[in-house]
Amino acid sequence: MIDALLLAAMALSLAAMAWLLKGGFRPPAPPPSALKDTRTYTPPAPPEPAAHWSDNGRMQTEVVAESRYAETVRELAGPHGDDGADTRLRAVLMVDHANPYDDKPVAVFIGGRMVGYLAPKDAQGFREQQVRQDIAGQAVSCDAAIRGGKSWNGKRLAYAVWLDIEPQR
Repeated sequence: MIDALLLAAMALSLAAMAWLLKGGFRPPAPPPSALKDTRTYTPPAPPEPAAHWSDNGRMQTEVVAESRYAETVRELAGPHGDDGADTRLRAVLMVDHANPYDDKPVAVFIGGRMVGYLAPKDAQGFREQQVRQDIAGQAVSCDAAIRGGKSWNGKRLAYAVWLDIEPQR
């Protein structure tokens, strides 16, 4: 009798574990208003820059997360036919203190339009350089290049934004 009870308890335990592993006891989904949507946040346009930085035209710091701003970057690249663009513009960078999704990111604007962010390591170096120059929290400008967009096999390749500020290694 005891053996039968033990076997039944083991079978019930195994069935409960299988049910849990298949996804039982899931918490209810949060309401749509509670879900983070990174597509809805855009930082405000930057103020007039406090300084202009240059790395002697080397253009070695790439802006990240441009895919969200691909249409803006394409428009800023301007017409260039089937050849790739190498459009030179002025960028304005500022620490985005209000960003709810990242800790102190550095937003990049060209022509007053958002085009992406500095990579975290570059953003940290940017903030440190601002402190050294006693302009912490202020906007900074630099030269920028929009490259890419070459026609290949009937399709247009992606664009990238490069900045004339020293990259962090």
